[in-house]
Amino acid sequence: MTRDVVVLGSGAAGLTAALAAAQAGADVGLYEKSDVLGGSSAISGGVPWMPLNHHQDEAGVSDTREEALAYLASLSLDRMDPAMAEAFVDHARETVQWLESTTEARFTLLPHYPDYHPENPGGKPDGGRSLDPGLFSYARLGPWQDKVARSKRSAHLKITDTTLGGGTGYLSEEELQRRVDADLRGCGNALVGPIIKALLDLGVEPVLNARATDLVLSDGRVTGVRFDVDGREQVVGARHGVVLATGGFEWDPELVAAFLRGPMTAPTSMPTNTGDGLRMAMRVGAQLGNMGQAWWVPAVKIPGDTAFGQQRSNLVNRERTLPGSIMVNRAGRRFTNEATNYNALGGAFHQLDPVTFTYANLPAWLVFDHAHAAKYGTFGAPAGTAVPEWVATAPTVGDLAAQVGIDPAGLEATITRWNAFVDQESDEDFRRGDSAYDRWSGDGDHRFLKASTLGRIDSGPFYAVQVESGSLGTSGGPRTDTSGRVLDTHAEPIPGLYAAGNVAAAPTAMAYGGAGGTLGPILVFGRLTGLAAATDLQSV
Repeated sequence: MTRDVVVLGSGAAGLTAALAAAQAGADVGLYEKSDVLGGSSAISGGVPWMPLNHHQDEAGVSDTREEALAYLASLSLDRMDPAMAEAFVDHARETVQWLESTTEARFTLLPHYPDYHPENPGGKPDGGRSLDPGLFSYARLGPWQDKVARSKRSAHLKITDTTLGGGTGYLSEEELQRRVDADLRGCGNALVGPIIKALLDLGVEPVLNARATDLVLSDGRVTGVRFDVDGREQVVGARHGVVLATGGFEWDPELVAAFLRGPMTAPTSMPTNTGDGLRMAMRVGAQLGNMGQAWWVPAVKIPGDTAFGQQRSNLVNRERTLPGSIMVNRAGRRFTNEATNYNALGGAFHQLDPVTFTYANLPAWLVFDHAHAAKYGTFGAPAGTAVPEWVATAPTVGDLAAQVGIDPAGLEATITRWNAFVDQESDEDFRRGDSAYDRWSGDGDHRFLKASTLGRIDSGPFYAVQVESGSLGTSGGPRTDTSGRVLDTHAEPIPGLYAAGNVAAAPTAMAYGGAGGTLGPILVFGRLTGLAAATDLQSV
């Protein structure tokens, strides 16, 4: 079998690449390693971060190209290729319009959702760049309705219903039943569902359980892919090119140890992200970039909680930002602003102690008191219900510290200092609550005030949960040009090879602009990559 364009992977990057290529007239083959579509995008929050989007115009939100580029540059530590950043910003608006005009996707602004570093040059404290994909009825997918990955906890939630979007994570029984009956899904499922529907309407039928094992080369050009499909080897030719969209390598321990800058023990993505595309690209001479980086998150593993056959790692978003909680290391000391965005926390976890030659802030613990647990709930246990038995608890701070392996004197001193900061409404150590983003993420009853995140810890019993260094996905891989063409070690395109999404070196390097800071660039460059793969005919 031979197709014009072969796309490997069905997350947001692969889906948009396949759709753009198919709309450009290419005969597209879409292949997915898993037994379900959607990749990590399907189980994500589904929010794309899109500067200069047209919904800002409708809401009267001001944004400029110069602001967006200055903001991204302020987060990049000079590691971002300006040409890639410019391509992202310049094509963000048209990508949103394209999705809304050619699929059933419908976006709205996340009201007042700040950028993740809103006080930086070009940042938006009142939001406007993060888009909510709303709800999509999976009854629209016919026989593919149950062949898309979904989170068993949040499949029917909109992003604004979740703790990440400022909600509680729960729906009324009546509303939940309404959405279940119509199979209305939100978050990542609402993002990928309309694109899958558009592909099916164009006659692009995905192939599941198809693991790509190698690229086929002919006279230096990538001309096809070798697959293991249900245990049988199959070769599919590609007249125009192959698009790698296979996700990152966060589930492969050897690649993680070889490339990432620090420990990463809690991937939160699809377990199929084992670096297949990275290895294929390396074998044909691809230049690599951004390999030490990932999209970092603090994560907690709940005993017995599994997803897709693996231990689930749960993002710690709400619990660490709410009043009455702090994070500490084994010395009992705070080491960061707990309410800052999840990706930025990666640097705090990877701080090396040059004397002991250990990571100073791993292991880490989230410590909170009874008032916090009673008012806000705890890791899936709703407010007003019992704290789960797996959570460590003790009547005093010192007893809790001794139980879990924290220095008791250190933790007692830290909580005393923290309570003093709360009383004076100023965190002198890490400025928690100073940023508009900090004040968004905590207690919604006090949103935009420091009281949303600053709260005393003094109501026993006390609790502790170990927090690990996790990842939404890695962000390093083959370097590409602004059209997704994979570059070799001489910075020349490898004929017939393209890449988009977490398999590739991130277009924004380590910059994570706001909610959807990964999905925005993924959608933009997925589309550009698909167009290039379909139309680069002059080299065939």
